[in-house]
Amino acid sequence: MKKKLVVLTGAGISAESGIKTFRDSNGLWENHRVEDVASPEGFARDPQLVLDFYNLRRRQLKEVEPNDAHKILADLERDFDVNIITQNVDDLHERAGSTKVLHLHGELLKARPVNSDGNSIPWEDDLNLGDLDENGIQLRPHIVWFGEMVPAMEEATIITSTADIFVVIGTSMQVYPAAELIHYVPEGCEVFVIDPNLEHSYTKPENCFKCGGSEGMKKLRDLLLH
Repeated sequence: MKKKLVVLTGAGISAESGIKTFRDSNGLWENHRVEDVASPEGFARDPQLVLDFYNLRRRQLKEVEPNDAHKILADLERDFDVNIITQNVDDLHERAGSTKVLHLHGELLKARPVNSDGNSIPWEDDLNLGDLDENGIQLRPHIVWFGEMVPAMEEATIITSTADIFVVIGTSMQVYPAAELIHYVPEGCEVFVIDPNLEHSYTKPENCFKCGGSEGMKKLRDLLLH
């Protein structure tokens, strides 16, 4: 039976592909206050601004490709039972070939009715006011905004609790509830961390790679397959 490799990924793994990390040092997200484009209140205040913001993200996503870190994770399915839990809303893991990907914060290429956190539908083009679901309800991005519940969190804790190896890539572990997953890692599970901005960690120093996702995944692959 293959060992279970559970990987928690954040914005850092997609940064090498050209997708900007979540927030700039000035606290703005693509020159917008995060509260204006990533909260239910912001959507209620100016829905067109929010829709336009995610339309631009969607267009940008079509211009980038998975990087080596994404591809190595997909390749590791040959040797491990790989489950990816991602905080990212892009589809780069899937495009690289990973088959078991759980999106904690939603998916950019999906939409859902404003009155539901389920019933998402594929959506690859611009989303505008007047785009309705089959029941005539306005559609919104299938994104978990600040202040909203994270429906996939329960499944993520279950997956984490079964890990033989747990890897954290490109996330500062400052975003909750995702950061709580480290507390569900079972005793005896080997934990690895890959992050160029690594300042503190929750595993032994030799399991920490202070580098980008692609470089770190090459090192980790060699270690795991040795």
